[in-house]
Amino acid sequence: MRAHHKEEITLIQIIAGSKGKGKTKVLIEKVNKEVNVAKGNIVYLDKNNKRIHELSNKIRLINVTDYPIDNHDEFLGFLCGIISCDHDIESIYLDSFLTIAFVSEDNIEQVYKKLEQIANHFKVNLCISISLNEDQLPDNMKKNVIVSL
Repeated sequence: MRAHHKEEITLIQIIAGSKGKGKTKVLIEKVNKEVNVAKGNIVYLDKNNKRIHELSNKIRLINVTDYPIDNHDEFLGFLCGIISCDHDIESIYLDSFLTIAFVSEDNIEQVYKKLEQIANHFKVNLCISISLNEDQLPDNMKKNVIVSL
């Protein structure tokens, strides 16, 4: 566990690693474990419905590609909309984060800062899988890596 400043509570966890390393498997195991102890609701955002049978039926799976989202600003608005509709959301898992959130090297820091604002303001835990190795992440994200594959 890394030391944090008192006022800084990290609500974002990152599972990092290149494509095909098993990040989704780690994310699924983590969300299915959390659902047994969670006091609030859990949402899992993905780019398809393939994982529906791997997730506990207590977890809400949302296929982001079902919605007309074309850029990272629209994705962040979508995320805020999910949070605003359910004040009992405890955690949101974002699989294939770069893909579903339209994130690139050009905007990753900007999008991540917004994610931190959203997580902190609404006290929602975010766990994201990201198809980059830990050393490819901007410095402000590295402290939140919990699994590096």
